[in-house]
Amino acid sequence: MILADYHLHTSFSSDSESPMEEMIRHAVSLGLKTICFTEHHDIDYPVNPDGFDFLLDLPSYKEEIFKMKEHYQDQIEINYGVELGLMPTTLDQCAAFVKDEPFDFIIGSTHIVDFMDPYDAIYFETYPARLGLSHYFEDILKNISSFNHYCVYGHLDYAARYIKDPSEFHYRDYSDLLDAILRMIIENGKGIEVNTAGLKYGMSDPNPHHEIIKRYIELGGEIITIGSDGHCPKHMAYDFYKLPDFLSNLGIRYYTVFRDKKPEFIKL
Repeated sequence: MILADYHLHTSFSSDSESPMEEMIRHAVSLGLKTICFTEHHDIDYPVNPDGFDFLLDLPSYKEEIFKMKEHYQDQIEINYGVELGLMPTTLDQCAAFVKDEPFDFIIGSTHIVDFMDPYDAIYFETYPARLGLSHYFEDILKNISSFNHYCVYGHLDYAARYIKDPSEFHYRDYSDLLDAILRMIIENGKGIEVNTAGLKYGMSDPNPHHEIIKRYIELGGEIITIGSDGHCPKHMAYDFYKLPDFLSNLGIRYYTVFRDKKPEFIKL
């Protein structure tokens, strides 16, 4: 049973309207023991029709989360995290943003490639699916080659959610790039997340695809966090009940939580 959700967004993220306390109360009702809020911070996110800037008001977020930590300390553990949207052009700024800040957990993610989000139709209208996915993985490799201020890399195949037929995505088609990414993550002592938003989007697997998770384990990776990527209460711990069998079938016996950016392993 998985009792920790390590990827959650509230109204401190541009794409959520959910108050933090509402999310906390729902987490308690679900029986979760630990949650980690990981609000978006994407420097230089391109202009978009929704008007999202994805810039985190850190002082306000910090004040609220530490107030909630104290208020709910007898009911649930609340940890302080951030999801950094990484681009090769913003890595120095991202490093400065997290420097000396007492985050428990930092997700590194790639949302933007060539100033486009694969979520938006223009990305795969500009690039055929195979080329668009290759560009996406190439940018991840660039990011982790120069940036080490993260705990896990989030939803490694995020872009595959938005191709016309996600079932056409296979590890083997990008194995050279993905192996280079996974090896570097492992060599740097970092991990990956299993993100159940893939299931919410109708994919057969969470993000990343089970072939990528299996390859991460084969290469010696051990650090795996579990996150719903929930932006509202009803998506918290989304399909977590499916994960123990899913992960066990890949040979995984433990998942990971972070406190003070240090991994702790919990038996499935």
